[in-house]
Amino acid sequence: MSKIVAVGEIFLGEALSIIAELVASKQFEKAGANLTTLLPMFLLIMIGGVLLVYGYALGYMHLKNIWIIVAISVGAILVVEPILALLLFREVPTIGSLIGLALGAPGMLAAIFL
Repeated sequence: MSKIVAVGEIFLGEALSIIAELVASKQFEKAGANLTTLLPMFLLIMIGGVLLVYGYALGYMHLKNIWIIVAISVGAILVVEPILALLLFREVPTIGSLIGLALGAPGMLAAIFL
């Protein structure tokens, strides 16, 4: 059960961090580079960071292999970031972006399962 909690914390931490990054970039563009509009995103990314640190620690404690934890973290980014970017920016990825994502997915799966 603790392994599942660790993976969940890593995914949630990555998701919160990515949301903060994407929303901040969108707000920064709209606000004309006003740093005060980014303060809520700093708080969000700090919460995400705490979840990531705890998820890494808990995951390593139970899995005893940091590379599995790294692969889970990269996998979370690989899954969550494109979805959030599509939802927040409503932009279609380029061919190069799709190829990069397609090549990253098997690498992440190989690291976890092989």
